[in-house]
Amino acid sequence: MTVLFATAEAAAGHSSGLFQSLGIDGKLLILQGIAFLILVWLMGKFVYPHLIKAIETRRDAIEEGLAQAKKADEELKKTEEKISKIMANARAEADDIIARSKTEAGGIVESAEEKAIRRAEQIVADAHDKLQNDVAAAREALRHETIELVASATEKVIGEKLDVKKDSQLIDQALATQAFGKKG
Repeated sequence: MTVLFATAEAAAGHSSGLFQSLGIDGKLLILQGIAFLILVWLMGKFVYPHLIKAIETRRDAIEEGLAQAKKADEELKKTEEKISKIMANARAEADDIIARSKTEAGGIVESAEEKAIRRAEQIVADAHDKLQNDVAAAREALRHETIELVASATEKVIGEKLDVKKDSQLIDQALATQAFGKKG
């Protein structure tokens, strides 16, 4: 029994000697552990819920912005499809007008041939002018719709309304850059 106590005493002395040789105070270590646990509890109770709420709010705002951008992109594609249809119809109408003018010119007698040719050329010029006017009108309509969509998307993403002058400048610059990028 004495040997057992002596062995236990030697082990306790040896382990406390190990902590002391490393410069570790057992009581201080326990107090620091308790302080750490209290800090973790306080952070979990008061800080983390607010932090997580802010992160979720930001994520929701980003998701909404992405949804608005996707919707604006879909609207732009629909508008481009409408313009393509208008241009195809205008081309078909111009081709029809050209074909009719050629048929009319073929049936006119030799003495009126020059007059018929001038008439056909005038019809073609009018058709091209009409086509150019239709294309210009379609582009202007697309430009206005794009400006509205961009302004709406910008307003929703930024969360504030820009003044009209600055808003127009930004949109014109974006459209000019986009138009230059497509042509170039």
